[in-house]
Amino acid sequence: MAKWLYRLGVWSTRKRKMVITMGLALLIVLASLGLGMGTSFTGEMTIPGTKSDQAAKVLNSEFPSSDDGGQIRLIFKTKNDDTLTSEANKNYIRQALKDVKTDLSVKSVASPFESMTLSADKKIGYADITYSKSASEVDEHSKEHVLNIAERLGKEGIQTEIGGSVAFSEIEVGGISEVIGILIAFMILAFTFTSFLAAGLPILTAVIGLGIGLMTVIIGSNFVSMSSFSITLAVMLALAVGIDYALFIMSRYRQQLAEGYDRETAIAQANATAGGSVVFAGLTVIIALVGLSVVQIPFITMMGLAAAISVFVAVLIAIILVPAILAIAGDRISPSRENRWLRKWSGGKKGKTNENAWSRVVTRKPWLTTILCIAVLTMCTLPFLHMQLGLPDNGLKSTETTERRGYDLMAEGFGEGFNGPLVIVAKANNSDDPQAAIAQATAYISDLPNVSSATPAIPSPSGNAAIITVLPKTGPHDIRTTDLVETIREKADQQNNKQVEIMVTGGTAVNIDISEKLQQALPKFALLIVGLAFVLLMLVFRSLLVPIKAVLGFLFTLGSTLGFIVWVIQDGYLASMFGIPEPGPVLSFLPILVTGILFGLAMDYEVFLVSRMREDFTHTGDARQSVKSGMNHSGPVVTAAGLIMIAVFASFIFAEDTIIKSMGLALAFGILVDAFIVRMTLVPAVMTILGKSAWYIPAWLDRLLPNIDVEGESVMRGNHKATSGFDQTIIGKNSPDVKSRG
Repeated sequence: MAKWLYRLGVWSTRKRKMVITMGLALLIVLASLGLGMGTSFTGEMTIPGTKSDQAAKVLNSEFPSSDDGGQIRLIFKTKNDDTLTSEANKNYIRQALKDVKTDLSVKSVASPFESMTLSADKKIGYADITYSKSASEVDEHSKEHVLNIAERLGKEGIQTEIGGSVAFSEIEVGGISEVIGILIAFMILAFTFTSFLAAGLPILTAVIGLGIGLMTVIIGSNFVSMSSFSITLAVMLALAVGIDYALFIMSRYRQQLAEGYDRETAIAQANATAGGSVVFAGLTVIIALVGLSVVQIPFITMMGLAAAISVFVAVLIAIILVPAILAIAGDRISPSRENRWLRKWSGGKKGKTNENAWSRVVTRKPWLTTILCIAVLTMCTLPFLHMQLGLPDNGLKSTETTERRGYDLMAEGFGEGFNGPLVIVAKANNSDDPQAAIAQATAYISDLPNVSSATPAIPSPSGNAAIITVLPKTGPHDIRTTDLVETIREKADQQNNKQVEIMVTGGTAVNIDISEKLQQALPKFALLIVGLAFVLLMLVFRSLLVPIKAVLGFLFTLGSTLGFIVWVIQDGYLASMFGIPEPGPVLSFLPILVTGILFGLAMDYEVFLVSRMREDFTHTGDARQSVKSGMNHSGPVVTAAGLIMIAVFASFIFAEDTIIKSMGLALAFGILVDAFIVRMTLVPAVMTILGKSAWYIPAWLDRLLPNIDVEGESVMRGNHKATSGFDQTIIGKNSPDVKSRG
């Protein structure tokens, strides 16, 4: 692989103008297509084959006239001691609903006075507006029309909030917080390279890669069903890995220049060495993301594929476009062209030793360091033991949103369970009197604990089925509501009544089933990831203990991250600091996503840090000194890369949407733990303890394993003559055999 990447670096350098032109042209073409076609994302997060999904299919089959148009619910509350049924308030509401009907896309309006959707004290009520198009297709004009009417009613003394299936708080992609994240990344790069110009190049290439990947995903959304959160995850990863991968290659390029190589050879060698780590790390992330398909959940699969596309583009940009831009930049970004101000604030001139202060601290007391790290990581993991999964709804949004205020009004007027009704679908099989059989089989439901009310059975047109709406006493995220769903299903199974099949569906039941399915899939997916990590790292490092150590480190990272998320989002600690309006269950698909993404990124840092240790050990045979040397050469780059990823991911914490916020928080904390506690502290401490045994591998296994050459040893030893004509003869005084891999 190193030889191939060397040739690619040579080609990109020689054809730099063509490469850059082709990259920009591709971006322009995809942007034209993507913006022209527009997005076609869906908000659907369902899992085929679950109990609630099977019930929904029966419901749709038996009640074919069920309306699937988008719905907006106007929720009213009087602001004084008056009631909604007073003559004045009736007139205000009726006139408002009459104005709603002037929108031609409105199919029907259900008034609270005709539908009797009023609370017991007549102070709270609601009207349902049904549109002739689906919820995602209701346009901004219709939404604005309803908002204006709600505002007008508010001025008349009737608080009016909004609910329903039509979303008013849209998912944002890009904003001031993301710009701040990029600016922070720029400053980290500036201090790393002690050059503002050099700092700008990784940002530039990452943005180009982001544009290409993003437009590809947008175009794809028009052909396949894709969740709207897919694009957010794609943006997160495209920015983070795009900047980091360019950083790795540029760092190695500048190191090669400092050691006396000419510019063209330095670019090719950087692509062969650091580029190898980039390709391996990128493929690892891609495999993990594509591996999400093994859980067999469609919306999770599409999120993984969308993110994998963005990472794949970032890898190509790093090994093709970055060398071309380095060639164009010339000597302007060489180590000799440092900014004096940045050099002063970054700590003066770097020493020429093979160790730094942190490596001395970690390796001096390796056992103490290891014990402290494990203790901290274990403490962070403990909250994970009581994790509760779910999907956020309007009740977890900020009180500044009309959806949350509407949610609270419904709970106040009709009870907590009104926001999470259960739909019971009963179907009779081979019965002489289907409705009598259904009534007898479902009689137990209204007497169950935690049931506030149950409507009479409504028969289907065929007469073979019926639906019953059950309102729990507790809200949709309450564990007692989950218990009620399970109780209904268990009681139905215990009856052993083959004549009547009883199923539960509705938004609350769907969320419960999704969370249960994802919780069951997490251990299987984690086991797959751990096995993959062991095999890949054994191939790269040709060792048994190093992969075991890396896998255990990843498990500590994963446990700590999920434990922290439970502590903040579910338990509510530090929630206000991160702008989380209401404690609630952890996003049901977050653990699966975090497992896949953090695995790839953790292996990224592992390879970049430990491969240098392996190279030094191969040359010197001194295990302890190789750890210090690896920390000295690769540690600063891993530190900068980790800080950049944290900055990018943390910028999404400030998004309004709870799902995006939790994704940003989880990934930012996960990188913080993995880069600085696991890779930069625990790994070198354990490597010091293991000593030479860290690199042991049975001779028979060593012969069987293929030589991947991620470190680019074949190139750095000078055994390869590039077909491009570039001479690998060293311009400086050192031999290729001792050129460092950083």
